Amino acid sequence: MSKEQSTVLIVDDERSIRVSLRTILSGLGFEIVEAARGEEALSLVRMGEFDAVLLDINMPGMGGIDVCRVMRRNSPRLPIVMLTVQGSEDRKVEALDAGADDYITKPFQLRELIARLRAAVRRNTLAPEGEKSVIEVGDVRLDFDRHLVEKKGRMVHLTPKQFELLHFLMVNAGKPVPHAKLLRSVWGPEYGNELEYLRTFVRQVRMKIEDDPANPRYLLTESHIGYRFNEPTLI
Repeated sequence: MSKEQSTVLIVDDERSIRVSLRTILSGLGFEIVEAARGEEALSLVRMGEFDAVLLDINMPGMGGIDVCRVMRRNSPRLPIVMLTVQGSEDRKVEALDAGADDYITKPFQLRELIARLRAAVRRNTLAPEGEKSVIEVGDVRLDFDRHLVEKKGRMVHLTPKQFELLHFLMVNAGKPVPHAKLLRSVWGPEYGNELEYLRTFVRQVRMKIEDDPANPRYLLTESHIGYRFNEPTLI
């Protein structure tokens, strides 16, 4: 299914938000289904197939975090993008831990909304059955089996932990990855709070893969959240 034909479920208790999103996304070729409550959204997901869900984090009744957990448990590959409010960093991390693929902050920018939604749909459409050995994002190419990284065809020399960090971020390209998840996934379950340790490794990797490490194109900081390996623009 192409992204122009993708079906998106919008879940928000504010009718004005649903109408605005429906108008914007329908004009771009998306098919839209709406739900005003979390319980209604779960019922719709059980009965139908969706290419992505835009899910408000704050709703009466069953909240967005709990809805996300249930959706992720029942539909492991369903892309879920949370709608959050400005400054709710802790809630954003909670949403990502609950299984959300990404988040958009209200009031959202139209360009960002479309890019994040299309990225989520594309990742789901192209998701392989098994993990790829070779990952390419922009000018960066990582070969996991051969333990090699290239930038614009030139070899990049990384330490084992730098390689593991880059690999995890590239596997999740386009998604925000919380600090604690990165630390636990790359260094082990006993890690989780060593933020300065993580920042040091991120700075080292940027020095090796970015043209301008002070203004990174690929390894972006998600303020108060974690990091995102940036994909080429989709719009």
